[in-house]
Amino acid sequence: MGNLLDTIRSPSDLGALTPEQLDALCAEIRAQIIRTVSTNGGHLASNLGVVELTVALHRVFHSPEDRIVWDVGHQTYTHKMLTGRQDRIGTIRTRGGLSGFPNRRESPCDPLTSGHSSTSISSALGISKAKELKGEPGSVVAVIGDGALTGGLAYEGLNNAGRLRRNFIVVLNDNKMSISRNVGSMARYLASIRTKPSYFRIKGNIENVLDHIPGAGKPLHRALTKSKSVLKQILYNSTIFEDMGFYYYGPFDGHDTEKLIEVFTNVKTIRHPVLIHVLTRKGKGYPFAEANPKAFHGISSFDIGTGKPVKFKSGESFSSVFGERLCALAAEDERICAITAAMQEGTGLSKFAERFPNRFFDTGIAEEHAVTFAGGLACGGMLPVFAVYSSFLQRGYDQMIHDIALQGTKVVLAVDRAGIVGEDGETHQGIFDAAYLGTIPGMTVYSPSYYDELQIVLYQALYESKGIAAVRYPRGGQLFRPFDFHGSRKAFDLYGPDEAKIVLVTYGRLFSNACLACLALSRQGIRARILKLNRIIPADPDAVRNAAKADWVFFFEEGFARGGVGERFAFLLQAAGYRGRFELRAINGFVPHQTMPQALDSLGFGAEGMAAKVRSECSR
Repeated sequence: MGNLLDTIRSPSDLGALTPEQLDALCAEIRAQIIRTVSTNGGHLASNLGVVELTVALHRVFHSPEDRIVWDVGHQTYTHKMLTGRQDRIGTIRTRGGLSGFPNRRESPCDPLTSGHSSTSISSALGISKAKELKGEPGSVVAVIGDGALTGGLAYEGLNNAGRLRRNFIVVLNDNKMSISRNVGSMARYLASIRTKPSYFRIKGNIENVLDHIPGAGKPLHRALTKSKSVLKQILYNSTIFEDMGFYYYGPFDGHDTEKLIEVFTNVKTIRHPVLIHVLTRKGKGYPFAEANPKAFHGISSFDIGTGKPVKFKSGESFSSVFGERLCALAAEDERICAITAAMQEGTGLSKFAERFPNRFFDTGIAEEHAVTFAGGLACGGMLPVFAVYSSFLQRGYDQMIHDIALQGTKVVLAVDRAGIVGEDGETHQGIFDAAYLGTIPGMTVYSPSYYDELQIVLYQALYESKGIAAVRYPRGGQLFRPFDFHGSRKAFDLYGPDEAKIVLVTYGRLFSNACLACLALSRQGIRARILKLNRIIPADPDAVRNAAKADWVFFFEEGFARGGVGERFAFLLQAAGYRGRFELRAINGFVPHQTMPQALDSLGFGAEGMAAKVRSECSR
């Protein structure tokens, strides 16, 4: 039969394939995904689960005229292969290569650059209305997972989309699992739908009988409609989707390409919002991923034959150290509660969940709710700690202001993946938290560089700071220690010769590189010292006064420049009467996917980049 995948240059090429060829194509795609992710790392289980679904969508809908909007977007590897990017799939998640998520700059077949959950329905609704207003042809399809339905934005979109009087299709990809186990009422509700296929069998029988009665005409058509409604009420009291204005069809086998093509072809002509419920299996076709889809959700390079990582990582990371320390504190203080938004494993809270199940809460993918829920716990006298990735905390900004800071309650935000995260790219970089957290009244933010400092500042955030506090730390492990020292309880530390007239100011992970930069400068006769901020918000006045003694202040910040810590520090220096030179190196835009070291070097945050910046400015 040959290599079918190499013959697919656009979705239109699928039209010539027989059902048998489509099955063969799915097998080829699945093998290609496994090969690619085994080399580059990436999201494996979710992509293996949607191969047939993606092929069926592109067989029926004609992208880019028809718009397919993928929720989160980490499951779009097949979509990329079918939309003219097959020859570049081996570059995925590498610098200059394809993104691991939909990206508008890559292809007209990606209508939305997405990496966060629960956005597809609202975005697709906007695209659909734009088509209507401009008189453009084509369908709009939103593909959303059952895990994403724990996010409130999905229901806001459903509620508004149900008012449409034109074709609008939502495909619910139900694999019974988000990154952490699905939780809450929606997970139980979908499970109840899956267990009642009797309705669909009876419905089909009624339609079949009535359709074969001669001269049925409009009276029986109306009777059929009524019988369908009554039958649904009898069997499971309709569905929430129908209550919101959608026609609901399913559940269907998400790996039956022929059936999916039939369903999509039929609903494409319905002038009404439609929800198609499909059941898929994460990791399908690769036994290791099927057996443990959590481990193969996001994975580094691995050996295909064994499923084992090629590079074994140390078990210790900022996330795991945070989790251990929180458990130790919770054992002494029964007020401490831990909250996660479907990231139990990723945020290091698995042991807490085991040891303190009554004080552990997984809200599902609902960061806004998690923040307000934490505020409510605090109002009730508990000490809540919300562990969340920096990129996802962005969604809870209003709640942090209104439901915590305004209340004057104590909530600690454990901000994981702060700073550059690497290959997941621009939608996941944690570069904004220091800037927006600094705008919240009463906020205290700590940024440790090493594990022992994380343990110290977590205690300070819980017991020594007032009101809302955040502890932010990077993805993965700590960088090397430039010399032997233990974490400080102070708001700032100074390293290097006191008489140095050049001061490098930084915080968090960049401190290690700043130390190397100072060593490199000293070899060239340039004396510099480092001001290390342990508490970045608010800045300690003594830290500002110490920096103001220098002739040159260089601030290096692994965060967004505008409104960031460096900008605020410059303002405080000026207010303190500083008359020297101030140079800020921070991030001024979105950071594309590449490895973490590559990104730091390209941004000038490597040791050599820092030293070069100082040499360049001081030589002028």
